[in-house]
Amino acid sequence: MSLPHTRPDLPVDDAASPSQAVCARAEVQRVRWLTGLSQDAFARTFSLDPDALREVEAGRARPNATFRAFLKVIARDPGAARRAAAGA
Repeated sequence: MSLPHTRPDLPVDDAASPSQAVCARAEVQRVRWLTGLSQDAFARTFSLDPDALREVEAGRARPNATFRAFLKVIARDPGAARRAAAGA
């Protein structure tokens, strides 16, 4: 059995300087871990596509600008983000 080929972590923004670069996987995991939720619970709670969340956390996809903006809202005020997602 062979192990899957790993890809290097994708930066959130290709235009960022090396000192400002942020790994997309790390940013999403950091915000999710701050909430204490599993991937599925995080996706459900904030009305996110669970497959997209898994792909970003696995380092296979880069979050789009909307996803990144919502992550910032979740990190700053999870309660407000939860209420906004529930009203969507």
